Amino acid sequence: MQRVLMHRAVKPLIFVLCLLPFASLLYGAIAGDLGANPAETLIRSTGDWTLRLLCVTLAVTPVRVMAGLPALARWRRMLGLFVFCYACMHLLCYAWFDMGFEPADIAADIAKRPFILVGFAAFVGLLLLALTSFNRAVRALGGKRWQALHRLVYGIAGLALLHFFWMRAGKRDFAEVMVYAAIIGVLLGWRVWRWWRGRQARRPAAAAA
Repeated sequence: MQRVLMHRAVKPLIFVLCLLPFASLLYGAIAGDLGANPAETLIRSTGDWTLRLLCVTLAVTPVRVMAGLPALARWRRMLGLFVFCYACMHLLCYAWFDMGFEPADIAADIAKRPFILVGFAAFVGLLLLALTSFNRAVRALGGKRWQALHRLVYGIAGLALLHFFWMRAGKRDFAEVMVYAAIIGVLLGWRVWRWWRGRQARRPAAAAA
């Protein structure tokens, strides 16, 4: 499995798979096959795929550690950048179809509606992570500070989930919210458990020293 993941064809394949939702939406828009409200379909679908890819990105480390597949770490940056790309499309669709690209109306809407504010805060966090995702940024910040900064992704996941919850609250449709909450809860809970286990393991060594 490790050898398969290291194959040079895997990265282009993952790249194409991540582009498929965008290609499907683009085809639907051109063919007029996005339902009675195409604008709403585009806004919601790009948001859904942002959250789905965020879950996939957060799953990379647990799967890598538990399955013993260090090669998976090679795809985490690309997956994270695709999360940002779909978040950009989500924001663009909202700004275009809902707000008509009026900056004053967008700013007022962000300030007025909490779920928009939370979603925008998550986008700003993703923007910060995307801008510092490259090797030059890692060298400039230093490894420890870079890692600390990129732990923002956990808070971003919480904000994205809250944004999704508030969006669905108007229609009292929480089935998908619960699914995403369970997935994100497990992925973040695994990290907390691993951190606590490492801390417990270090205590005897510290006491002996």
